[in-house]
Amino acid sequence: MLDRHIESIASELSLDRRAVRAVSELIDSGATLPFIARYRKEATGDLDEVAIGKIRDSLNRTRLMDERRMAIIRSLARQGQLSAEIEERLSKAASLAELEDIYLPFRPKRRTRAMVAKERGLEPLARIIFSQDERERDPEEEAALYIDPEKGVSSVHEALQGAMDIIAEWISEDTQSRSEMRFLFWSDGVLQTRAKAGTAHPEEGKFRDYLELSEPIARMSSHRLLAALRGAKRGVFSLHLVVNEEEALSVLEEIFIKGDGPASGLVMAAARDSFRRLLAPSLETETISIARQRAEEKAIEIFADNLRQLLLEPPLGRRCVLAVDPGFRT
Repeated sequence: MLDRHIESIASELSLDRRAVRAVSELIDSGATLPFIARYRKEATGDLDEVAIGKIRDSLNRTRLMDERRMAIIRSLARQGQLSAEIEERLSKAASLAELEDIYLPFRPKRRTRAMVAKERGLEPLARIIFSQDERERDPEEEAALYIDPEKGVSSVHEALQGAMDIIAEWISEDTQSRSEMRFLFWSDGVLQTRAKAGTAHPEEGKFRDYLELSEPIARMSSHRLLAALRGAKRGVFSLHLVVNEEEALSVLEEIFIKGDGPASGLVMAAARDSFRRLLAPSLETETISIARQRAEEKAIEIFADNLRQLLLEPPLGRRCVLAVDPGFRT
């Protein structure tokens, strides 16, 4: 596992594999970044603190992924849901988001509309509709067989609605649909703010440039994104990340719709509900969270660079200074 991580990090950062391994071993032994950069140049190939820091951060991410992967495997094993196929998919997952997408259908969650529908015995009906097999009976005729007032299904409409709730959850938990929706939110998502109705907020003047914002998140500078998030957190305005719904639905249609019969129409209606109620809120939160993290990292990088330039300024102007370098290991 470590060898695979070393190879991956070396490729990602365009560094020599031996240098990455040396940094990994030194960090694991308790060495600090300044110590490695200054006193272990022969082992690391003369890497500076910035490169060593990137290796450390990448190692931390891969180890967090390994820990999360093992936690998911243990959870699935306890539930009796772990299969060779799922374990292989987990082992090949390249990101935390992909791991979570695989685990999502099995994650313990609050009671949902789909759970209620399954308890009412409507999952077989959902499978029949979702298959969109034209040889099957008309969905309404099929749904009539599932009417059972004792289970809370008193009409064809209620049976179909329950089946569509189950299908909507399946669509929202499908790894391909989540992956393509995630890409859509990143590439086409627009961050929008709206001033709250009623009394003016005391800090409204400070954030006036962000009161009616509508800007693609992919092209938004880090300082503007962080300012907009601060304004939303302080209650100056509401903030949402939106994508074109018709474009999103066309993606889901491409994945899930197999024909143009009555069952396909119900699946498309379930896909629309899935996007509005489940996929969009989840991916909006996820995308904004990751964008915030990246913006904060960029802000820290800019601050560090400015501080470095400040500290490198001559403290005494053009005066001569005598210094002693104690940095010889011997």
